[in-house]
Amino acid sequence: MNAREARGTAVAGALFLLVQVGALAMVGPFETAGYQAVEDPSDPTNSLVYFAAILVATALMLAAFKYAFERAVRAVVLLSSALISWYVFAVVAPAPLVVGSVNVLAVALSVGVALALLVYPEWYVIDAAGVVMGIGAGALFGISFGLLPAIVLLSVLAVYDAISVYGTEHMLSLAEGVMDLRVPVILVVPLSLSYSLLDDDFSGANEVHEDGADDGADAAPDDAIDHTDDADEADGSSSGERDAFFIGLGDAVMPTVMVASAAAFSPASSLGVAGLPALNLPALLAMVGTFLGLGVLLWAVMKGRAHAGLPLLNGGAIGGYLLGSVLAGIPVARALGVAAYL
Repeated sequence: MNAREARGTAVAGALFLLVQVGALAMVGPFETAGYQAVEDPSDPTNSLVYFAAILVATALMLAAFKYAFERAVRAVVLLSSALISWYVFAVVAPAPLVVGSVNVLAVALSVGVALALLVYPEWYVIDAAGVVMGIGAGALFGISFGLLPAIVLLSVLAVYDAISVYGTEHMLSLAEGVMDLRVPVILVVPLSLSYSLLDDDFSGANEVHEDGADDGADAAPDDAIDHTDDADEADGSSSGERDAFFIGLGDAVMPTVMVASAAAFSPASSLGVAGLPALNLPALLAMVGTFLGLGVLLWAVMKGRAHAGLPLLNGGAIGGYLLGSVLAGIPVARALGVAAYL
């Protein structure tokens, strides 16, 4: 790993950290606001319904790219970015002007996110919107999926990711389609200050990871870790150094669901961290497990071939959560959410 790639890895870690810490901060406000998406968050069939929705969304997106309906996909993602952003802004933005029960500032900020993506989808606009969407989606599904449903969901998605990358490879085809859309289904990690996503035509791009995972709030963010192999023209290099990494938003969101679910549903005591009252030991170690998985994934990506991310990321999050639960004195059956079935 050279210095540029090391910096990129650090930036990728920072983006994941923003998503996970932000989602943890939103657990309490989202619960208070009544954002829970299901009536019974402990029902594991919720995970299977959501996974079925992912399969349908993936098929629709592949069909859209095949039959040149890319604009429809972009429109859905932009609308979804406004909706998910609104979930976040509605609980954090001050309400100097309220019309009925609507926080006008929150609506304006949410619409602003979508307009910025539409008008000027540069990498930092994509990243800012992606982090907000990741925070909203991670917290929303964290409070909607109890411990067992979250573990089931992440496990199924990890298996599906491995099959779709190493077996059918259909998600690699989906990655090729979403790159040109310049929407926050990805987090962009530039490896030089001169990099411009707007100027990148992705010619010669080498896909090194992708998996599909809808964020569940009427959007279909696809997970991809990608890099370009073109020379860095700004540096005058012809050595084939990467210009940027592209990390799928779903790769950040899915393990965050486990973190937020642990914070919302684990009986472990709060660690009393200022600003993160929901943070407990299982949630903290789920975060640690995520970053261990991310480190291994990025190390593998440097080797230059396709890799499924969710087996490492989700596996790390689940393993970290279970370890944290045991250290917090919670029986394994209760930590897994199966005590009620025994």
